[in-house]
Amino acid sequence: MPTSSVSRRAAFRRSVNERRGLLVPGAFNAMSARIIEDAGFEALYLTGAGVTNMSLGLPDLGFVGLNEIAEHTARVRDAVELPLIVDADTGFGNALNVRHTVRTLERSGADAIQFEDQVTPKKCGHFSGKEVIAAGEMTGKIRAAVDAREDGNLQIIARTDAAAVEGIEAAIERGHRFIEAGADILFIEATESLADIERLPGLFANTPQLINIVIGGKTPVQSRDVLAKLGYGIVLYANAALQGAVLGMQRALGTLKENGRLDEDPALVVPFGERQRLVNKPLYDQLDKQYAADGK
Repeated sequence: MPTSSVSRRAAFRRSVNERRGLLVPGAFNAMSARIIEDAGFEALYLTGAGVTNMSLGLPDLGFVGLNEIAEHTARVRDAVELPLIVDADTGFGNALNVRHTVRTLERSGADAIQFEDQVTPKKCGHFSGKEVIAAGEMTGKIRAAVDAREDGNLQIIARTDAAAVEGIEAAIERGHRFIEAGADILFIEATESLADIERLPGLFANTPQLINIVIGGKTPVQSRDVLAKLGYGIVLYANAALQGAVLGMQRALGTLKENGRLDEDPALVVPFGERQRLVNKPLYDQLDKQYAADGK
């Protein structure tokens, strides 16, 4: 029986607050979400960068809007039962837009929603040339997000990109203000110093933190075990699935181009039967028989 949104969100909040380094991969569509669930992860993250890259073929520069993210959220929610974090970028406008974003994404099936303090249009957190809005404007957005949710267990994640713009101390100061405004989880993006990674959880003892490990990005890679011991609530690999999928496509299509044929080689492609299992084909075969016309 599917888990209710109320119990799922409450359980997810408890898991994050344990600060045990919950390992969360990013999904960019429903199929990638199914693979994450099938692999045994406890939660997933709908990545705005992934949706932009894989659906539009564009860089993460604020090209997707609320309707697109809500549609992807609903598709992922229908495909999996895992807790779902949704990347809502800057909230698609001011505090009033943030309010509307929370109401829309909560109805679409989000269990946590992330907002960031960049100017609009935003940039990937590991790109250069970012700008941030005033801290006071961002606290207003967070208050609007908190007030807009219908389920108190829907978590609001406050992300700051100020470390790259104003320095880590400014990012820490913003973090305290965002928590005072009601944020449930703090996310200081693109932390470049190992010393800062080690000290940040101790500076926010009552609030779990998310750390984003971007493969090839600015944050030094640390193992989940190390980050759990430091007290991080969530260890995010937002685009591991995306980068793996791109490599897989390049390898399979490169072989096809070179050889003029592509066999069911498990080193290059997932077998046909496994693809059908992942999209739950046996269930639909069963339902087809169950609802078949009885001939009368």
